[in-house]
Amino acid sequence: MLQKLLIEIGVEELPAIPLIRELTNIQKSWFDILHANALAGDFEFYYTPRRLVLWHEAFRSRQDDSIEELYGAPIKIAYDQDGNPTAAALGFAKKCGVSVDELGRSTKNNQEVLYYKKHVEGLESVELLESMIDEWLGGMSFGKSMRWADCQKSFIRPIRWVNVLLDNREVELQIYGVKSASTTELHRMVEQSSVVVSDAKEYFKALEDGFIILDNIKRKSKILREFKDLEDRHSVQIEVDQDLLEEIVAITEYPTALLGSFDEKFLALPPEVIITSMKEHQRYFAVYKDAKLTNSFVVVSNAATDDFDQIIRGNERVLRPRLEDALFFYNNDLKAGLSIDALDRVGFLDKLGSLREKIEREREIAQALASIYSDRSVDAKLLDRALYLAKADLSSEMVYEFTELQGVMGSYYAKAQGEDEAVVLGIREQYLPDSENSPLPSTVFSSLVSLSIKLDTIFSLFSINMIPTGSRDPFALRRAVNGIVRISLKHRVEFEIDKTVKLLSQNYSNIDYEKLENFFIERLYGYYDVNPSIIKAVLGSGEREILRIDAKIKALSSLLLSDGFELQFSTFKRVANITKDLNLLSDLHVDEALLELEAERSLYGAFKDCQTREYDGYEEQLDALFALKEQLDNFFDTVMVNVEDRALQENRKALIGSIYKAILNIADIKEITL
Repeated sequence: MLQKLLIEIGVEELPAIPLIRELTNIQKSWFDILHANALAGDFEFYYTPRRLVLWHEAFRSRQDDSIEELYGAPIKIAYDQDGNPTAAALGFAKKCGVSVDELGRSTKNNQEVLYYKKHVEGLESVELLESMIDEWLGGMSFGKSMRWADCQKSFIRPIRWVNVLLDNREVELQIYGVKSASTTELHRMVEQSSVVVSDAKEYFKALEDGFIILDNIKRKSKILREFKDLEDRHSVQIEVDQDLLEEIVAITEYPTALLGSFDEKFLALPPEVIITSMKEHQRYFAVYKDAKLTNSFVVVSNAATDDFDQIIRGNERVLRPRLEDALFFYNNDLKAGLSIDALDRVGFLDKLGSLREKIEREREIAQALASIYSDRSVDAKLLDRALYLAKADLSSEMVYEFTELQGVMGSYYAKAQGEDEAVVLGIREQYLPDSENSPLPSTVFSSLVSLSIKLDTIFSLFSINMIPTGSRDPFALRRAVNGIVRISLKHRVEFEIDKTVKLLSQNYSNIDYEKLENFFIERLYGYYDVNPSIIKAVLGSGEREILRIDAKIKALSSLLLSDGFELQFSTFKRVANITKDLNLLSDLHVDEALLELEAERSLYGAFKDCQTREYDGYEEQLDALFALKEQLDNFFDTVMVNVEDRALQENRKALIGSIYKAILNIADIKEITL
């Protein structure tokens, strides 16, 4: 029998960010609990800042009956030599709730054991709900939690009411010290007292009338509709920050988008300062007109009222001192100019000196990079200047207040004091990419600034053996390597993982170069969404330059996806096996005079033709080499390689070895697993 089930856990206001991070687990946890209790079924999960709600349109009223099979000790242990039951048999009978005489026998793991099969009657779901809800709440991981009153359990916020309705009847239970009741709470501006709801239909109607939009998707839709209405009415564009939008959805029960404004004098501030001040401190959305930031903002109110004038004015009053402070910091910073003098006293990490010392290391790497990439027209002096000033804004008043603006503010201050445009942009983009989907530095110059900083951080941490282990990577070294790979591919900057890394890190002591190279290589396996054996095969060729690794991985991946590859692959696996004892690093000479049979002469001719052609890329070259399949199959069918004539044998091995060596230039295909 199926019944409707409503579970509402009422809480004090939940903090948005921990809630958002836990949403997926909250739903999965209930799904798993349903399955574990043999009550699996569809459900919907809703949340507002003051409630977590589970809704089942069709919830099973009881578990199905089941058959439970129990296996006990082996018969030779369960009974003594006289056939009397031992403690093992008696204990198993007690566990099954029967006498020893009622036990049966079965075979398990090739031996006869005690066995009992019993019918288990399914429980009424109402008997299970309390423990299920308790487990559900206990499984939520928000980070910090608290205790309240005399409750011994902790939760992210105190639980204030519990409402569980099964088949429109109140289920009596106690959760975290709170007794259930068929009541709920509405918007505080509508009703301060609890409201009785007799069934699920009345519950949903009460929330709707009480200015509670239970469905987070509907709350988001309402906000976006009202954004569009404001844009149309005022001919503006609202910047919809998705993270901020999700946060607003999580902290409102009845959202209303309102347009406010601030004094135009604050537009003298860099746009990033205004936007950060509004977003981080006030949760406001920025407003643009003709692609320029305006002195307007959008605030999403949670008020249940028809008169929002006071709310708008109140938010305008709160924002003004924030912007006043920012303008004060900005003007002070402009007067002071960029300087790294104070960074002598700011430590980078224990054993790695100050930030000033880190800057000097970065400058050395930058000069080495400028030399390596001299063909890319990068001015070494300007590159040095960019690295010298890159961290200067860390001692500014603005970055002290808004740490997320480091680099951004430095670029504004650098521009104000007349620095070269390349230097200004390099300072601004020095941390890019700073996340998986982050933009990349827009120029080669900015890329070398970013590479210098990332490489110093990696080398420095490796020099003191602070190498990421497991999932721990507190200094984001893995992200730094991913950034290096992305930059290399974006700007076609050749980067040899072994040679370049060793050259640039030679001034860092105690670096284990094998670990360092492997650390870079490991990131490639996470970067490419391909069969991992493809990456292993390419690396098995000895290739360590990122651009060529990329091209070879793509070429080999394309070949594997082509029709008929498996048939081709078996032939070339045989080539690999025959040549496994050959020294492929040596000069494999094929003497044409020793090619006696037509099959070997045909193969050699086709291979020579492959070797003399010009190819547009590795994919075309692989296609040509794998097109030798017909000649190779004919060779293997008609030519004996291990003949008694030593010279003939070596010549035939050299022919096959030369073919595999040509393939090995791209990938060691014997590493491929299909």
